[in-house]
Amino acid sequence: MATFEDFMKLDIRVGEVTEVEFFEKAKKPAYKLWVDFGDEIGIKKSSAQITDCYKKEDLIGKQVLGVLNFPSRQIADFKSEVLILGIYGTQGVVLVQPEQSVKKGDKLG
Repeated sequence: MATFEDFMKLDIRVGEVTEVEFFEKAKKPAYKLWVDFGDEIGIKKSSAQITDCYKKEDLIGKQVLGVLNFPSRQIADFKSEVLILGIYGTQGVVLVQPEQSVKKGDKLG
């Protein structure tokens, strides 16, 4: 069983999607995302299988939560640097987002 201390080891922060491309080389339909986590962290890349619920143009400017301290993953020719959090619903993956707009880089905790 995970402990509260285990949870606190995760660096989960708010970022804003700045760029989106369809990830043609992914095995399952996905987008390449560029997410701005603020001045301290900067822009990080992520691969996200969220094509069932989101159009590319709807993602620009959207605030998302990402785990920043997992190791990077090479997916085809793309290095995914952050895990964007989502919920596996019956309609597809739904992004986890703050209820109100917050500062980029703000930490969940």
